[in-house]
Order: sequence, then C-alpha cells, then structure tokens
Amino acid sequence: MEQQEHWDNIYRHKASDEMSWTQDIPQVSLDFIRSFSVAKDAPIIDIGGGESKLADFLLEEGYTDITVLDISAPALERARQRLGEKAGLVKWIVSDITTFTPERSYTVWHDRATFHFLTTPEQITAYLSIAGKAATGYLAIGTFSDKGPDKCSGLVIKKYSEDELTQQLVSSFEKINCITENHTTPFHTTQNFLFCSFRARNAG
Repeated sequence: MEQQEHWDNIYRHKASDEMSWTQDIPQVSLDFIRSFSVAKDAPIIDIGGGESKLADFLLEEGYTDITVLDISAPALERARQRLGEKAGLVKWIVSDITTFTPERSYTVWHDRATFHFLTTPEQITAYLSIAGKAATGYLAIGTFSDKGPDKCSGLVIKKYSEDELTQQLVSSFEKINCITENHTTPFHTTQNFLFCSFRARNAG
C-alpha cells in the first residue's frame, strides 16, 4: 500500500516533464520489440507502463493486443486521457507486479523501469516467478545499470550489471542481447540504463 500511495501521489501532483523517466519516444523499447518479429496480434504487456507512450507507438505500428500494467491508477488514467478514443484498444490493469495474477500468457513482456524498484529477495522472487510463467516468448527489460543512480523518485533502487541481470533471469530466460544507454531526463540530467532482451525458455 505504501508503494501505491507513493506513485499515486506522484502522478496526481507532478507533470510529465517533472518526472525523470519521461520519454518522448521509447526508442530502445521499440527496437527490442521489433527485433522479436512477433505477429501484430501477439499479446504484449508493458509492466509499470504508467503514462509511457509505448502503447501509443505500438498501436501506430499495428499491434492489436496490448496490455499496460501499473501500480498507480492515476498513472494509467493519464495515459488513457492522452490516447483518447484509442484507449479502448488497450487493456489496462492496476496491480502491484509482485502480486499480479495473470489470466493469460504474453508473447512479449516489456519492463523499462519497474524491476530495479524491487529491492528485497521476496519481491524479486515474486516478480521472476510471475514473469517466468506468463512470458512465453520474449522479455525486454530495462534497469539502472551499475553506473546509474542509487535512487529514483526518492526510492532506493537496485542497480544491475549485464551479468547480474542475466543471472537473475537465467532460470526462465536466455539472454539475446544487452546494451547500455544514457537517458537524458526532462531536466537535462543523465541516467545510465541497462537494456536487455531475452528469449523465454518455455517458448514454443
């Protein structure tokens, strides 16, 4: 409940350009999803999507089965308002990812910046268990790299090297590719991210 209140408060009181994670174009995420070459009707879920514009771009590219999950209802409401009539083409789920009970599987599991907020073994284990069962094709994940900041949005985060992230996911996912990227925030600071793509071991 504390986590939900934290994020609800942010999305109720801050504009998009006051949030460090805001992107006009989620280019790396789009590049990874395109690289998977999945069918346009393949189910895609964006974990911790908030008011990210990823769903907008996926709709523009013709993807038809998009789900956005976030712990904050106000975050998703902002995304729905932005999309207008197109919001009805997206499935919206308000849930803490560590207690999420998927009702279906997803060909693409995308997470740009949720995993690094999970700092306890229990949270990480819960996430990996859920993703390991629900992601049946590919996983694209972004976290702060080992050169990234120690906190985000006032919360302590867990940073990852490529090897550390790969080891966390190794039981259910096989690494395809990793890159690092400097994300420039709306207030012109720089955050170093690690982005990796994986193939689900239970794929196909």
